[in-house]
Amino acid sequence: MTRKVELKRELGLLEITLSGVGIILGAGIYALIGKAAGLAGNAVWLSFALSALVAVFTGLSYAELSSMLPKASAEYEYTKSAFGMRLAFIIGWLIILSGIIGASTVALGFGGYFNSLFSVPPTASGFVLIVALSFLLFYGIKESAWFAIVATLIETAGLVLIIFIGLPYLGKVDYFEMPYGLAGVFQASALIFFAYTGFESIVKLSEETKAPEKTIPRGLLLAILISIILYVLVAVAAVSVMGWEKLASSGAPFADLAFVALGSNAFALLSVIALFATANTVLMMMLGSSRIIYGMADSSTFPGILARVHPSRRTPWVAIFVAMVLSVLFIFAGDITFVANITNFTLFVTFFVINAAVILLRYKEPQMKRPFRVPVSIGKFTVLPFFGILFCIFMLFQLEWMVLLIGAALVILGWLLSFVDMKNV
Repeated sequence: MTRKVELKRELGLLEITLSGVGIILGAGIYALIGKAAGLAGNAVWLSFALSALVAVFTGLSYAELSSMLPKASAEYEYTKSAFGMRLAFIIGWLIILSGIIGASTVALGFGGYFNSLFSVPPTASGFVLIVALSFLLFYGIKESAWFAIVATLIETAGLVLIIFIGLPYLGKVDYFEMPYGLAGVFQASALIFFAYTGFESIVKLSEETKAPEKTIPRGLLLAILISIILYVLVAVAAVSVMGWEKLASSGAPFADLAFVALGSNAFALLSVIALFATANTVLMMMLGSSRIIYGMADSSTFPGILARVHPSRRTPWVAIFVAMVLSVLFIFAGDITFVANITNFTLFVTFFVINAAVILLRYKEPQMKRPFRVPVSIGKFTVLPFFGILFCIFMLFQLEWMVLLIGAALVILGWLLSFVDMKNV
């Protein structure tokens, strides 16, 4: 009998934390801060803070679940343990879609920056980026993680640069100016949540991490904390330099901000940094999607061929190839704001279920080993995941009806597919 080839455990706390920061500090902050400022005004920093609450509460739930079930299929395994196979399939389906659609959209964002520098059509450079990053994912998890680390350091340096550019301008605007009131701040929060997506992808590296029961929860929470601090400071700096009106009308907000403060050379520098930021996000989204495809196939939920691991590279090469093909197909998805909100819909629904899973498993599996536990409980009832559920519901109601309609259609499609016997496909 042929021995199963397993994924290689090479990642420690540094790689996990920086990989998490890398995907979080990606296209969302670089591409969507202008759109969010158009809704929230100079109070866009408050929108980042409100979105952070969903990330913190849900991140704690992910930390507990990942310490209990350190599997690459992550959300699928958590949901299956709490609610059964049917809902687990739907959640796995939504997570795969969010990663693939998000990667395609961000690849187009990369193409836009690349076009501004080299006059290459965005779809062409976006296509090349997806193929090149897929090869990197196939080549090895350590190589992919180190690319993510380098790109993370570059894009983080870009955000720190924005903060320093903004220092001389602090106090120049009213930071509570809200052109559309609190309603605009809430809508901006729902949109800008796309900037926080990524922390949930960290748990998909569990089978490639040393001591995942402890390393994954620590890395996850550190990545969220670092991102929140940087985001709020960057939002304050951005509105201080440009004001919300100019920020909202900009197609490349950070590059334009650098141009206003430092001139054309700074515009080119921030554009290059944005290329690394968007490429890093595409890499990590495709990594997350390929790992959950692999994990669900390894659990016999998807066809077994998708669980094949390359014998020498020890990466799930078929799952990576499928994620690449689907990302290329979705590269013509269009408007980043609209697609970001569709991605957010899938994540709010998923996070609702993840928070509920923590609560239910405290009653259903009280004896199960939990190296990390979400703090604050009343008896067996854990309080913070309940707040996570409430914030997810609140954020869903901030999305436009067309996004809700498409999101509901994707959920129904996933429910119908859950009745298909994938073992015989």
